[in-house]
Amino acid sequence: MALRTWSNWLDTHLDPKKTRIFFISLSPDHKEGGDWGKTMGENCFNETQPIMEEGYWGKGSDIDLMRTAQSVVQGLQKKGLNIKLLNITQLSQYRKDGHPSIYKRHWVPPTKLELANPVQYADCIHWCLPGVPDVWNEILYAYIRYKT
Repeated sequence: MALRTWSNWLDTHLDPKKTRIFFISLSPDHKEGGDWGKTMGENCFNETQPIMEEGYWGKGSDIDLMRTAQSVVQGLQKKGLNIKLLNITQLSQYRKDGHPSIYKRHWVPPTKLELANPVQYADCIHWCLPGVPDVWNEILYAYIRYKT
């Protein structure tokens, strides 16, 4: 419903000859290591390599929602709007190694209990820089700079 409302607003309020629109999908997490062969309940802690399986989608991503977003974007394109869907969701699914894990900056240093139990305390939602968010920005920049 939200995507359709957004689509209707864009269709009504924007001049397609003057406007370029970018829809960036959701950032995924890597909280369930069972998705890539670890024991269920483990997460991104100590991951150092990306997932190499082509077409990989983690269980935390809503593929139906992605299809709906793609359908809405295609509908706007058929109406003449210059819109691009940047699917950072699947792109970022591959990078289980790109989270700060327990090494993010905390307001206070992690306790011994937190360091001893990284499965419970690791941050597998946010991203490290440089890394994954930089690629999102580079893709957006390429669309802005080089695509018409």
